[in-house]
Amino acid sequence: MSFYGNRRRSIAMKSSCLILGLAALVPLGAKDVMLMNRIGPSASELYIANADGSGEKKLLPNPALDYNASFSPDGRWIVFTSERDGAGQADIYRVHLDGSGMERLTSETSMDDQGVLSPDGTQLAFVSSRGTHKANIWILNLKTKRFRNLTAAPEIQGDPAKPDGFFRPAWSPDSNWIAFTSDRNTEWRGHDGTAGWEHTQLLSIYVVQSDGKGFKRLTQGSLSTGSPKWSPDGKRIVFYEIDPEKTFAARMQMAATVTSQIVSIDVATGARTEHTTGPGLKVEPQYVSASKIGYLVKAGKQEGLVIADASNKDAQPAPLMGNVRSPSWSPDGKQVVYEKRSFAPRAQNELLYSWDANYEYRYTGWFPAFSKDGQLAITDLSMQIGNPQASISVMNADGSHKKQVFNDPKGAAFSPSWSPDGKSLVFGWGGFFQARTAAPGKIMMVGVEGGPAKELTSGLPNAGFPDWSPDGKWVVYRVWGGDERGLRLMNLADHSVKVLTTSYDNVPFFSPSGDRILFTRRANGEFDIYTVKPDGTDVKQLTKAPGNDAHGMWTNDGKDITFSSSRFGFKNEAALYDNSPQPFAALFTMKADGSEQRPLTDSRWEDAMAKYVPRKELRSSK
Repeated sequence: MSFYGNRRRSIAMKSSCLILGLAALVPLGAKDVMLMNRIGPSASELYIANADGSGEKKLLPNPALDYNASFSPDGRWIVFTSERDGAGQADIYRVHLDGSGMERLTSETSMDDQGVLSPDGTQLAFVSSRGTHKANIWILNLKTKRFRNLTAAPEIQGDPAKPDGFFRPAWSPDSNWIAFTSDRNTEWRGHDGTAGWEHTQLLSIYVVQSDGKGFKRLTQGSLSTGSPKWSPDGKRIVFYEIDPEKTFAARMQMAATVTSQIVSIDVATGARTEHTTGPGLKVEPQYVSASKIGYLVKAGKQEGLVIADASNKDAQPAPLMGNVRSPSWSPDGKQVVYEKRSFAPRAQNELLYSWDANYEYRYTGWFPAFSKDGQLAITDLSMQIGNPQASISVMNADGSHKKQVFNDPKGAAFSPSWSPDGKSLVFGWGGFFQARTAAPGKIMMVGVEGGPAKELTSGLPNAGFPDWSPDGKWVVYRVWGGDERGLRLMNLADHSVKVLTTSYDNVPFFSPSGDRILFTRRANGEFDIYTVKPDGTDVKQLTKAPGNDAHGMWTNDGKDITFSSSRFGFKNEAALYDNSPQPFAALFTMKADGSEQRPLTDSRWEDAMAKYVPRKELRSSK
């Protein structure tokens, strides 16, 4: 993520009467603790209703984080993804329409999602990251309990240096074929034509026999096509069609400005039929009958579910419901199941799923930083594009005794860093996105016990992401704007500034010993992790994986570095996410020299900003 000038993070934390805060604190446990930030819904519940919107009720008596529900072809089951068991990892379940008879179908440390039962009731197709950490289509034989990776064949897999995810499987009525989407063999694309961290997605629709034979691409061209579903007679596949550049805006607050259309294709001949026209972000279509198609209008005043006549593309009935997601209609078209999500802030230190048995993974606010005395500083974020709200708070390691130390609604405060004596913080403050020229980013300093904040920089270029040197003499930060780029080092004694780098560099952090500075650089169309000596010499590139690596942070002893990487790609169709600029981001760790890179998370959400709680703070909390 970058700040002020780069138009990066655009998260909307939706307002809610239920604010998760100190009342929801969870004490630190017996294990070592890794704090991490996760961007995704804090709650998601399944509902079932009649197709006209009447009779709505919750599907499950004990909802958790449940999503991506689908009816079984015989109408007896609803298959869905849940993070309810195993402290929150995604697995697939099925349940009867009255909420009874819940059965867990998968149980893995990987992500299992987007499950659909075959019409003959013998197999489950689903998306899983098992084995490779990348999204593939898997098949589970419900009788033998055997799993196989349907898309693992060499003729199906794409270039490993490019995006190669497989999503949204759909069975043909005769159970012989599976349609799905994939971004295989496409390029890593940044939005707005830039080599940005936030990727857009070019999807095509493919079909393959359930035994892995007959692999074929159905859609061609420059448009992204998603969420395929078969017609009742198995002759056509319906999907949505969108400009790939708009797959970024479609998952952000600009979604209401995006237009997509519902289209179907004859599987045998390739003949296209456009079923909709006009504005509106229309996604997740399904044949409700041979002559009608249901779909979701995502965002805007007409947001909700629509059932339209397949032969009349000008028909635009009013939506049946409001802010819902992931609809699935019953085989007879009489009922629909869907989810409702909340993005209310998670509680500081909320327990998350841990992929490391030696650690508890817990949620934290943005840019966590510990003082030498174990106090935690974070960025509290609640923002819309054009109306950013971000303040700086400090608290105990377990989240208790939280207090706000800086807030100015004229701008947003980001990335706090402690002075070595633990009495002050430096941070970036200013405008976001469209506001960055009206309120240029600057470096600020504030005492944690109160008092006015002081400006360390002013005017252009935009300055942000400061970090205090361990000896207390210097602050490193990045600049952006006009012809200036790179890292700067300020002497706090006289406020003189030294140029360290002049490349597109960002988010610098001193090592605990102060001998190197960690940062992210954009070069050759990708972001990677680098280090440099404080005198600007000996620049070393630590990551070189396909895609982007960014948000590097030192561990407390300086021996390791955590960072976020897009190398495993998307776990779902990009346009179906909400409030998720970087849903492909997974947390990684590596040695300080860049060796031994390995993943720390394997979720479908954006995971970043890992910070280990100092051991002395764990001992004092027990």
